[in-house]
Amino acid sequence: MEGQGGEAGSGSRSGGERTKRMEQNGAIVPTGFPLLKNDTFLRAAQGEETEYTPVWCMRQAGRYLPEFRETRAAQDFFATCRSPEACCELTLQPLRRFPLDAAIIFSDILVVPQALGMEVVMVPGKGPTFPEPLKEVEDLLKLRQKVDVAAELGYVFKAITLTRHKLEGKVPLIGFSGAPWTLMSYMIEGGGSNTMAKAKAWLYRHPEASRRLLTLLTDVIVDYLVGQVAAGAQALQLFESHAGHLGPEQFAEFALPFIRSIAKRVKSKLQEDARSAVPMIVFAKDAHYALEDLAESGFGVVGLDWTIRPQEARQRTGNNITLQGNLDPCALYAPKEKIGELVKKMLDGFGPQRYIANLGHGLYPDMSPDHVGAFVDAVHEHSRYLNKLQNTLGNKSS
Repeated sequence: MEGQGGEAGSGSRSGGERTKRMEQNGAIVPTGFPLLKNDTFLRAAQGEETEYTPVWCMRQAGRYLPEFRETRAAQDFFATCRSPEACCELTLQPLRRFPLDAAIIFSDILVVPQALGMEVVMVPGKGPTFPEPLKEVEDLLKLRQKVDVAAELGYVFKAITLTRHKLEGKVPLIGFSGAPWTLMSYMIEGGGSNTMAKAKAWLYRHPEASRRLLTLLTDVIVDYLVGQVAAGAQALQLFESHAGHLGPEQFAEFALPFIRSIAKRVKSKLQEDARSAVPMIVFAKDAHYALEDLAESGFGVVGLDWTIRPQEARQRTGNNITLQGNLDPCALYAPKEKIGELVKKMLDGFGPQRYIANLGHGLYPDMSPDHVGAFVDAVHEHSRYLNKLQNTLGNKSS
């Protein structure tokens, strides 16, 4: 559902030396990673000054790329997710085409319900499907109550480690997970839904059981995200893709507390493990009513969909948060010149600092790679111009 990546030149090290650094007893190990050459995305996420605005795209590894379709041909989707080599290749593909500032590991948010013991299959023309969704509260007992994340999701960790090495320091690698409410909604609905009526019915009829499920998911997600950092992820994104199906009260009760818990516990566990903190992004689609709460949820970056004005988002979140987003994905159907104009308007609204350019949701399969390239180039070009202009005005005023 969400996934991506890139490949750099070989540098001065020989292939044999690089392989030695990557492997130990024949296994790829999360040590000896190449030095990072472009840290613009990480600096923007941490609120530091950048020479230009970094840019990446949700679903930047996807079916809009011919090479993606070729790699994925005739292979089961979740079998691909379980292949570290395939995930690495798919993550790297967009970075061979575009000067993106971050890669995001190719995977899917529904690997977490799979780790809990649920079956998920990808049905052509329909999407992800749970043959046996959760129907009654008693069905919670069928889930694994204690998940060995390394055993169940180790293939994701291997993919991250391999990809981090293969990136050769070109750009940072982002890991991710679905958020508890979004995963719960899939597990109960059995797939996508326009209303999420079955999942929302649980919130109203079975609030305690809902909290039990959300807590179980939170526990797994925390270990999963920490494991991704241990494997080599340099930033993390939490996808609360179904936030818009909740009103403010339900979001405050059944989504926000678990989002906050994830941020707090991931940071704490990384500290306990003597690992450096990494930037964390929360993307809660359509949750405008909770923008202030999200800005104070413990995540350093708040991702935005395309239905909010940049100036309003800035004003409501303050100056201590980096914002990410939020071009309408369908803008990429426009002529290239128009894409450039829309990017300029977006950048003028957000300003070039404390900002990561992205789409307001993922790329669609029928989009032109050339238009994706036009988007990326326009962000780099106009943000450099804005920075130069601001520096010139600053020098004049001083």
